[in-house]
Amino acid sequence: MVVVDHLAKTYQSKTSSVRAIGDLHFTISSGEFACIVGPSGAGKTTLLKCLSGLLQPTSGSVTVNGHLVKSPPADMAFVLQEYGRSLFPWATVAHNVEMPLLENRTPKAERRRRVVDALAAVGLADAADRYPWQLSGGMQQRVAIARAVAYQPKVLVMDEPFAAVDAQTRADLEDLVRRLWHELGLTVLFVTHDIDEAVYLGTRVIVLSSAPTFVQDDVAIDLGMERDQIHTRSLSAFAELRSRVYEGIQQAKAAALTQKAS
Repeated sequence: MVVVDHLAKTYQSKTSSVRAIGDLHFTISSGEFACIVGPSGAGKTTLLKCLSGLLQPTSGSVTVNGHLVKSPPADMAFVLQEYGRSLFPWATVAHNVEMPLLENRTPKAERRRRVVDALAAVGLADAADRYPWQLSGGMQQRVAIARAVAYQPKVLVMDEPFAAVDAQTRADLEDLVRRLWHELGLTVLFVTHDIDEAVYLGTRVIVLSSAPTFVQDDVAIDLGMERDQIHTRSLSAFAELRSRVYEGIQQAKAAALTQKAS
């Protein structure tokens, strides 16, 4: 579903150049839930811009659902960390969810059906006529997720979507996203700084190196389909996987320090 083929990106100015991504290569199969982690400055933002077609790579390519990405892919939807900025405060919840469908010229009856279904899927069926500023942060992020779901993408990209909410809300949203992923048959790329979150959510965790970025490790997460916040996180297998991902990030940091020193 997603192929990142020896992607490289160098930012060039008149006086200097910075290699943000060195040689990034991985494939995400249809239906996978892939989490992407890495140290600060690992090129995650640059990768997402290339995935979304907002930034052209220096070399290599990104393919989504068989199509080379040169502009925002039609089969992809995004959920961002700053949900407050992604929602229009003057528009109702239903209108916010409907906006991409208006842009996509989806017929009116179909738009209404998708909005109703999406809001029901995220537990906000009764909030359609409210405004974002009337909702809690967690509910606002549910609206952003509903908008992405209503678009019916094949690939859902989430960029640290729960970083700005409290711990209990974060746990609820994690379980919500896993449920939607399973029920809707989505392919998910989930970027996070939280190692525990990555291991809990994903079917695999891709660990990025420090810039210039490559894949430091690719960890299969074999914790079963059914997961819960208490039992899953208490498993010895969870602790072992968490340790492996953590070790990969520490190795990436150490390599960056060694390179900087030399």
